[in-house]
Amino acid sequence: MKHGLIFDLDGTLVDSLQGIAASVNHALVEAGHATHSLAAVQGFIGNGARILLERAAPGGADEALLLSLEETFKSHYDVSWPNGTLPYDGVTALLETLQRLGHPLAVLSNKPHPFTQTIVSQIFPGIRFAEVLGQRAGIHHKPDPAGALEIAESFGLAPADCIVIGDSTMDIETAKNAGMKSIGVTWGFQDRAKLIAAGADVLADNMDDLLRFCGGGFSSAVRQDNAE
Repeated sequence: MKHGLIFDLDGTLVDSLQGIAASVNHALVEAGHATHSLAAVQGFIGNGARILLERAAPGGADEALLLSLEETFKSHYDVSWPNGTLPYDGVTALLETLQRLGHPLAVLSNKPHPFTQTIVSQIFPGIRFAEVLGQRAGIHHKPDPAGALEIAESFGLAPADCIVIGDSTMDIETAKNAGMKSIGVTWGFQDRAKLIAAGADVLADNMDDLLRFCGGGFSSAVRQDNAE
């Protein structure tokens, strides 16, 4: 039996930092506020657009400002994301291999649902994802397990037969909450120490690691080696 594989998007499949930062800073400039460095914006990412803007906004920002920032951010990102979003080296080939091996594939992101679907369809047109889910109204986002469990049901697999793959503690916590295994990837937006502290089953430092672990290489020795 092949594991069902649930991938995060930003920081896992695609390097989107430049595009997200450009839209965050555009929204701030439009509202008359100071901008942030790439490193600062990187630390804001992971919990969806609203929390991203709450973290980026000046202290004491009221609801009206936050709504305005979010609207401006989304309008800018809708047209500008291709300028700052690229698949990580080797990701497309990895997905093609996993697809050929018969693994069910899905994407689960805290990015707004329309952006998630657009980006995945345009960057990975040859990959047949069973589900591509972003943040949707009325559905709790990661680390709530609702989206991951919805995907497992779509796969026709038990949660224990699914693996969540991502670059953040949100992904590791989602896997735990859903009763799934987890792979933390170290090329994304959070460092390996945070992934280890969150309890990732294994850490993948490159695409070869990820391919091996997706095939079920979850021995205790592998866990120990990757937690050092």
